[in-house]
Amino acid sequence: MYKVKVFVTLKESVIDPEGAAATKELKKSDFPEVENVRVGKYIELTIDKTENVEEAVHDMCKNLLVNTEVEDYRFEIEEAAAK
Repeated sequence: MYKVKVFVTLKESVIDPEGAAATKELKKSDFPEVENVRVGKYIELTIDKTENVEEAVHDMCKNLLVNTEVEDYRFEIEEAAAK
């Protein structure tokens, strides 16, 4: 059993309107040190698989979880205690 943490962010070349709005509001809210905000998403999976876990996660990301045209992703795999 594995716990997988997937971190998805927009590619650097893609404009991030949510991040731009957050940057603007943080600067207005007395946080002038904030230069730039990029907003992404976090996905957590529990996988009951013992072989090719990394390959399976790549396939899940490329085929369903991530729009690879505009998003990048990385993930961490941890062993989880079986229930």
